[in-house]
Amino acid sequence: MSAIAARLERLPLSSFHRKLLLIGGLGYMFDGLDSSSLAFLLPVISKLWHLSSVQTGLVASSTYIGYFFGAFLSGVLADVIGRRRIMMSALAIYCVASFASAMVSDWHVFFAARIVAGFGSGAEAVVIAPFLAEFIPRRYRGMFCGALVGFMSFGYVTSSVLGFTVVKNFPDGWRYVAIVTALPVLLLLWWRKSLPESARWLDSRGRAAEADGVVSKIEAEFVRKGHTLAPLSAAELAAPPTVQKSGGAWRNILTLWLPPLAGTTAVSWIMWFSVAFAYYSFFAWIPSLLVKQGLTITQSFGYSIVIYASQIPGYFSAAFLNERIGRKAVVSTYMLLGGASAIALAFSHSELQIMFAGMSLSFFMNGAFAGVYAYTPEIFPTAVRTTGTGSSSSFGRLGSVSAPILVGYVYPLFGFGGVFAMTTAVLVIGAGVVLIFGIETRNRSLEDIEAQELGLDHSPATLQPAKGMNS
Repeated sequence: MSAIAARLERLPLSSFHRKLLLIGGLGYMFDGLDSSSLAFLLPVISKLWHLSSVQTGLVASSTYIGYFFGAFLSGVLADVIGRRRIMMSALAIYCVASFASAMVSDWHVFFAARIVAGFGSGAEAVVIAPFLAEFIPRRYRGMFCGALVGFMSFGYVTSSVLGFTVVKNFPDGWRYVAIVTALPVLLLLWWRKSLPESARWLDSRGRAAEADGVVSKIEAEFVRKGHTLAPLSAAELAAPPTVQKSGGAWRNILTLWLPPLAGTTAVSWIMWFSVAFAYYSFFAWIPSLLVKQGLTITQSFGYSIVIYASQIPGYFSAAFLNERIGRKAVVSTYMLLGGASAIALAFSHSELQIMFAGMSLSFFMNGAFAGVYAYTPEIFPTAVRTTGTGSSSSFGRLGSVSAPILVGYVYPLFGFGGVFAMTTAVLVIGAGVVLIFGIETRNRSLEDIEAQELGLDHSPATLQPAKGMNS
C-alpha cells in the first residue's frame, strides 16, 4: 500500500466523508428522477405529438441509448484524464440537455435531447461510485457506496409524486417536470468548490505531488477540528506509489479482457446483465401483465408510491449488510430473494397479495443494486477502475433493453408463468456466478484486493504493477 493510500485509510469517519456521500448522492437522486420521470411524460407527449407506437417506443428508449454510450465512454476517459473532470462535464451536459428537452416543440428534437441527457446521466453516474470508493476507508466503503446509490430511490419517489400531481394536472406539466430534472446545474457550483480529484488516481498516475496536496488538505481539516491522526509506520511512509502507466483508452479496454483481469470482468459483466435484465423484465411488464389477468392495482397512484418507497429500505438495508456479510453475499442473496418475490407475485390473486409481493420485489431488486454498485469499483484496479465499472454498467444496459423485447416474445408462448420463470432463471445464474467466482472485498483495502487480483507481492516495499497493466 502506498503512503497516499495508507494516509486515506487511517482517516476516521467524519463530515468530509459524509459530504462526499451527500454530493454524490444528490447526483444519483437526480439520475433516478430523470430516468423514472420519462414514464410519466411519455403518455402526455405521445398524445401531444400524435406519436405512433414505434415512435413512442423510440422516445422511451432514448435515455437508455444515451446512458449506454455515456457510461462506457466516461468510464474509459475517467481513467485517462481524471474522475473530477468527467463528473463535472457530464453533469453540465445532462443539465443543458434536460432543460432543452423542456423547451422543444417537436418529438424528433425531444428524442435527440433525451439521448444527450441520458449520455450525461450515464457518464456522471458511472464515475461517482468509484470516486467515492477511492476516498472511503475500508471499514465503511461498502456501506457508503451502497448508501450512495440508495439516493436514487428518493428520485424515483419524487418522480412518482410529480407525475401524479404536476404532469396530470397541468397542460404543460411535462415541461415543468423536465425543467425540475435540470436543477442539478446548481450542484455544479458546489462541486466546483468542494470536489477534489481522487488522490488514489493521481497517485497511480505518478502525480505524487498533486496526490499529496489533496490528502494534506484533507488531513489539515481533520487536525483543525481536533482529530488526532494515527501515525504511519516506517514501511508505509517509505512505500512508493503503485504507478500504473496507462497505454491510453484502448489499452485500458483491452486490459480488462487479458489475464489476470478477464475473469473479474466476466463476473462483473454477468452480474450487471442479470440484475438489469431481471429488474426491467419485472418492472417494465408487471403492470400490463397483471392488467391482462384482470387486476388493475398496478395502474394506481398508491401502488406506484409503495413500490417506489420500498426501494428506500431495500437500498439502505443492503448498504448496511455490505459491511456485515460482504458484497458477494448481499448481491447473491438479494438477487435470489428478488426471484422468490417474483414467483410470489406470479401466484398472487388479490390486490393485497400483489401489493406485498410487489413491495418485496422492489425491496430486494433495488437492494441488489446497492451491492452491485459497491462491489464493482472494488474489484477493478485503480488504473482501469472506471473503465471496468463503465463497461459493466453499459453491458448491463443491454440487459435492460433486451429484457422487455424477450418478454414480449415469451409471454404469448408460455404465458405469465413463463415470463417469471425465464427472468428468475437469469437471476439465479447471476447470483451463482457472483457467489462462486467473485472475490471477497469486505474490510480489505483497494490495494490489497488489487494485489490479489494482479498477483502482486503484498509487501509495500516491493509492490509493483503487473506486466499487463503497463504500457
